[in-house]
Amino acid sequence: MLCIYTNFALISLFSLSPENYLWFDSFIIVLQTINCRYDNLQKYDLPFPEAVFDLSFYRYNPQPFVSLARELWPGTSGIKPTLSHSFISLLEAKGVLLRNYTQNIDGLEVLAGVSPEKMVECHGHFRTAGCVDCKTPYDGDLCKKKILGGTLPLCGNCGGLVKPDIVFFGESLPTRFGRMIQSDLREADMLIVMGTSLKVAPVSLIPEIVDEDVPRLLFNRDLVGDFCQTRDNLLRDVWESGDCDVTVKKFCDLLGWTDDLMKINQQE
Repeated sequence: MLCIYTNFALISLFSLSPENYLWFDSFIIVLQTINCRYDNLQKYDLPFPEAVFDLSFYRYNPQPFVSLARELWPGTSGIKPTLSHSFISLLEAKGVLLRNYTQNIDGLEVLAGVSPEKMVECHGHFRTAGCVDCKTPYDGDLCKKKILGGTLPLCGNCGGLVKPDIVFFGESLPTRFGRMIQSDLREADMLIVMGTSLKVAPVSLIPEIVDEDVPRLLFNRDLVGDFCQTRDNLLRDVWESGDCDVTVKKFCDLLGWTDDLMKINQQE
């Protein structure tokens, strides 16, 4: 079974131009493309750009995030899954996907057809929500409706602020990551790493802690991490340089899966 690791939302950006994104550490905020530039948030007096995803600042002033979330909400911003997202869905359809670990928060893997149970969204997602104070779950659809309508969702239990279950600065990773990682690493027959700079731990450590006899494929513009760095790694590592979409298409051509890949992508 294959274990897939995608990071930093780079895959999600292959259909965009470099001038269209703003980096917030592990978050990439697509501002220009969705007509919501960072300049438009300056009226909220952000002390620093990352404050829009800072839990303490959200408690102090939730409006910058609510304003930005209205433009970013998956399925409403006009950003669609790429061939790389469709490839992950295809692997599940072929019965070889063990798990997809991602630090993306855009939910494009699920929009591409990957089952939520096959996902470990290490920085969370927009599908569910909860109170930032008492942690009571909040209906995800209602949270979406309120935020898209410009209304701040409030907890029915304590009256505290509610936000989607994406990981803000100051929050821990979802417990699902800790529950799944050890057993998945034991079961993985191959690791495919796509679209990453391998900079943000602990998720970036996955390629280093997988068993030494597990082959590792890197689909990436740059050689990163410890890929191809030692003699042992040279024997098990394959690095295909270039854009993920191009590499995925080439990979599927070799496997005779191209028609299946394009069919999935055209359905999205």
